[in-house]
Amino acid sequence: MAGPLSGLRIIEMEGLGPGPFCGMMLADQGAEVLRISRKGAGAKLGREKGDVMARGRRVVRLDLKKPEAVEAVLALAEAADGLIEGFRPGVMERLGLGPDAMLTRNPRLVYGRMTGWGQDGPLAHTAGHDINYIALTGALHAIGTAETPVVPLNLVGDFGGGGMMLAFGMVSALLNAARTGKGQVVDAAMTDGSAALMAIIHGFHAQGAWEDRRAANMLDGGAHFYGVYECKDGKHLAVGSIEPQFYAILRDKLRLAGADFDDQHDRAKWPALKEKVAAAIRTRTRDEWAAVFADTDACVAPVLSLEEAPAHPHNAARGTYVVVDGVVQPAPAPRFSATPADVPRAAPGHGESDLAALRDWGLAGETVESLKAAGAA
Repeated sequence: MAGPLSGLRIIEMEGLGPGPFCGMMLADQGAEVLRISRKGAGAKLGREKGDVMARGRRVVRLDLKKPEAVEAVLALAEAADGLIEGFRPGVMERLGLGPDAMLTRNPRLVYGRMTGWGQDGPLAHTAGHDINYIALTGALHAIGTAETPVVPLNLVGDFGGGGMMLAFGMVSALLNAARTGKGQVVDAAMTDGSAALMAIIHGFHAQGAWEDRRAANMLDGGAHFYGVYECKDGKHLAVGSIEPQFYAILRDKLRLAGADFDDQHDRAKWPALKEKVAAAIRTRTRDEWAAVFADTDACVAPVLSLEEAPAHPHNAARGTYVVVDGVVQPAPAPRFSATPADVPRAAPGHGESDLAALRDWGLAGETVESLKAAGAA
């Protein structure tokens, strides 16, 4: 695969959610990622057509309860630059595949660990999901209506604060290993990551520019010039007219001529002004408003569905989405001028095990055959 990470080899211990997302990001940018699937787990996890996050890498199914399979992973680590895993703390150690064992075999290895709570702390061994992690960092409290927090899918904890943060950590540690010859452990906790994503909000709060309640601030739907409004047809329009010159265009297009709109940042007026903006936007359909605001700097956009987004002219022109094996999915991001990424390969088929990958990574043919004979692969 082409891309800025071409030449790097990463072992991915198959898991759920943020771990595979990190593996996808690394593979998208050219790393050779070999996914180790625990034998017998294929039926549960599945790699059906449309498993976008499994794209771009080969997979080998190993029975890690057998010493032959554990030794095979340790041997693979000798040829790897990094490893990522997303099990609870201690699981990899009990398998004989913890950082000490791996770094003994390859001192340059970067060992990435993805968990919700981190490798230590009172909750480290407690089960959890995205919603729990962002609840404890204040992120969930800050998102939603005045009455109740709203679940932001699982984008903040699992993917933004989790998988993407692990990918950043891996690349950072890989750069350091290239300079020093020394690997290390990357402890990526979704609580840490989602807290980091809230840095700007903590800054605003410290400056007295953010109230610690929902729908009362400029970026959380409290302001009349930054929010989502329902249109005549029940579809929605996203309004983000923060700067005064953009706000002036918004007022012009919506015909908001009243003097009460003049003081844009008077928070006391925001609730009443939101009602007036909402009433104006309800007079036309979403696509009618999209035409009105087209080619302006009002920072107004139609809220598109998952099926509509790929067909939008801007997304289509940039190739923001690609079709792989008949499945529409996001293209690799970000983009690089000198080392552009390839279109991703489709995910391996359900239950597939590519034992040839073991040979390609340096395991002897007789070792691979012995794994098969032992029922370890």
